[in-house]
Amino acid sequence: MPRSQRNDNFIDKSFTVMADLILPIDPKAKEAYVYYRDGLSAQNDGDYAEALDNYEEALRLEENKVDRGEILKNMAIIYMSNGEEEKSLDYYRQSLEENPNSPSCLKNMGLIYEKWGRLALEQGNQDEADRWFDQAADTWTKAVRLYPGGYLDIENWLKSSGRSNVDVYF
Repeated sequence: MPRSQRNDNFIDKSFTVMADLILPIDPKAKEAYVYYRDGLSAQNDGDYAEALDNYEEALRLEENKVDRGEILKNMAIIYMSNGEEEKSLDYYRQSLEENPNSPSCLKNMGLIYEKWGRLALEQGNQDEADRWFDQAADTWTKAVRLYPGGYLDIENWLKSSGRSNVDVYF
């Protein structure tokens, strides 16, 4: 039984019935949304395998580029939290292909690059660290431009590291 059917309460069921009456939604898009919602629920419960299965099915059904981008971003978050950073970056890139205006994808990609820079620095490899920090800065600059004032910690890092190429992002 799908997760959404197991956890539905009276309010959820009532909302679903009302939405069906008011909003004419394509059955395929509706089914994609059910899988997406079940994926979110599983992800929030820490059941990443179930979440990924649901996201894969939602991705198969979903045609809207922005919604596809959100599905791919959530998949990337799971891989990132599991330490599969290369795979996570691949999914973030796919998400940005669907929706290039996603600052959270760029922010998270920058977090990976910045982490890799810190690791290279700890290993005494300054050149490699600088390359990763520059990659983080380029990625974060794009994120901050898409969401001015939304990532103050990143703006501060860009300024304090000397990698900011503008003083004000908005």
